[in-house]
Amino acid sequence: EANLQGADLETAKLQRASLNNANLQGVHLSGAKLQRAHLRNADLQDANLSEADLQGAHLRNADLQGANLSYAKLQDADFKDANLTSAN
Repeated sequence: EANLQGADLETAKLQRASLNNANLQGVHLSGAKLQRAHLRNADLQDANLSEADLQGAHLRNADLQGANLSYAKLQDADFKDANLTSAN
């Protein structure tokens, strides 16, 4: 379980990364490459995912409350049972 709370990972290349159960609260992932990344049960509250590429990412049960998803690429991403309250 990685703890990257508040980290600046803008434009990071995290394709297929295994971040299940990670604490990513408030992380700056704007423009990051997260295709097919595993983010099940991850805490992404208030994370900035604007313009991030999340195509095919696994986000089941992830907490994205208050996350910024503006202009993110979400094709084939799995958000089953994810909390998207107040996300945009």
